[in-house]
Amino acid sequence: MLENLYGIWNSNSASILGLAKNVVASVLIIIIGAVLSRVFRRIIEKASSQKLNVNESVGAILRHIVRYGIFIICVIMILNVFGVNTSSLLAVLGAAGLAVGLAMKDTLGNIAAGIIILLLGSYRCGEFIEFGSYSGTVRDISLFTTVLETPDGIYISAPNSAIWGSPLKNFTRNGRRRMELSVRISYSDSLETAFQVMRDIITSETRFLQEPAPQVILQAMQDSYVTITIRAWASVQLYWDIYWHQMRNMKEKIEEAGLHIPFPQMDMHVRAISQL
Repeated sequence: MLENLYGIWNSNSASILGLAKNVVASVLIIIIGAVLSRVFRRIIEKASSQKLNVNESVGAILRHIVRYGIFIICVIMILNVFGVNTSSLLAVLGAAGLAVGLAMKDTLGNIAAGIIILLLGSYRCGEFIEFGSYSGTVRDISLFTTVLETPDGIYISAPNSAIWGSPLKNFTRNGRRRMELSVRISYSDSLETAFQVMRDIITSETRFLQEPAPQVILQAMQDSYVTITIRAWASVQLYWDIYWHQMRNMKEKIEEAGLHIPFPQMDMHVRAISQL
């Protein structure tokens, strides 16, 4: 028995040693791949923390991409170690990837746009945004779509590529907004009285932000009226409460001060034509 084994070893020692080296190299590749996968996973998990402000959805996608990417690289390296020609395999995989990419062009475009949106943080859940002809509060962001809810309760599901490809307004992000409260008065009314009424409104409204300071301006002089405007800043949470309250309050204060809110009017002059 031992003689047979020695004979096999003597005649095939080079092949056995080569196979052993290939197996050891393959095991090392697997170990290194596992270690790299864990390292990248920890880096991505750290990036997904609130400190670095990377969305968890992006973190999950990146973890899967890294895991499968390292797995594919390790398989190709192991095949190379055992002498398998991987050039044709890579060509087949490349052609298959190209075909799948062309077939799923729109879907992949939505995924890419979703990842970019999540990475850049152009908007987040709970923020009010406007793009194209649509606006609403963001309720959910996925890799394919963004779900909005309009102020009147309508559900909107928009493809991420449509949002990314359009100019976007985020009304919530800066934390404050400037409002304009305008009223029209007659040309016969006192401009100084109107300005004083507006200044009193600013003084009484403690929810206005003091920086930048509120302003009272003469905004326009039209055919039959003068427009007086308050420009003031408020937090986005209180914006509409202040706006609706002060619109009613402004009308009452203007009338109490004896000022007039004119109706649109047109003067018509009639000329008599003499009979020949």
